[in-house]
Amino acid sequence: MIAQIKTLLSYPLININDRTITVIEVLAIPVWLIISLWCVHFCISKLGVRLRNQNKDPNIIHLIQRILYVVALGVIFITTLSMLSVPITAFAFLSGAIAIGFGFGAQNIINNFISGWILMGEKPIRIGDFLEVEGVKGIVEEINTRSTRVRRVDGVHMLIPNSKLLENTVINWTLRDKLIRGTVLVGVAYGSDCQKVKQIMLEVANAQQETLAESGKEPQVFFQDFGDNALMFEVYFWINSQVEGGLRFVASNIRFELDKCFNDSDIVVAYPQRDIHLDGTLNVITKRV
Repeated sequence: MIAQIKTLLSYPLININDRTITVIEVLAIPVWLIISLWCVHFCISKLGVRLRNQNKDPNIIHLIQRILYVVALGVIFITTLSMLSVPITAFAFLSGAIAIGFGFGAQNIINNFISGWILMGEKPIRIGDFLEVEGVKGIVEEINTRSTRVRRVDGVHMLIPNSKLLENTVINWTLRDKLIRGTVLVGVAYGSDCQKVKQIMLEVANAQQETLAESGKEPQVFFQDFGDNALMFEVYFWINSQVEGGLRFVASNIRFELDKCFNDSDIVVAYPQRDIHLDGTLNVITKRV
């Protein structure tokens, strides 16, 4: 039985340049590729898990994994050529043709590929950053060699080409820190006690757990304008938040508390009003014939 298997595996299939290719050589290549690719993926994944358990920067981990993948694929490719007894110099002409083809037909792909490595190396955008791109906001989940995956605030995943993140204006809310400033605007009726309004707004803003109280970041109230229908006040506050939803949550809580406190203090939140004056005098013109 074993002898028959050896005979079958040694069966010649084709001759290339006076070299006989047997069945075992044909089967060895796909087996080698499957095993080697699986081992590379397994080892690099395990390395990533170990680095994450050590609380390493996820951007550095991602960059290391990408570099190891490229190096491993290069080694596998060269080893496969060696198993096939194909000299690398045989690809000199082919590589030139491929380079010309890439130059004309794959400009966007190469542009995005290079942009991806720039993003991972320079790190103007990192995993976990909160971005605003062309009015769309979301959190960066993964930076790949061609595109960056962003999870929008509504839960939808969006793939953005890497070159677009470098060539266009991108707002990174968390580039240097997680500090975000929010505002709440309110208009009160004319005749209201302005100092009382300011006091209430400061107390409500400072009462929120999320608002910062350190020097330079403490809540402040500004008397913005004498509006058409109201006295306009605005409170500024800073919070530490990874996403925009945290800012909306705090602003909503402040509005709820302001409504309650204003009602308790008999301060009326103004609404648009129009005064109409009617002239009761009716002039009648009599025409004689």
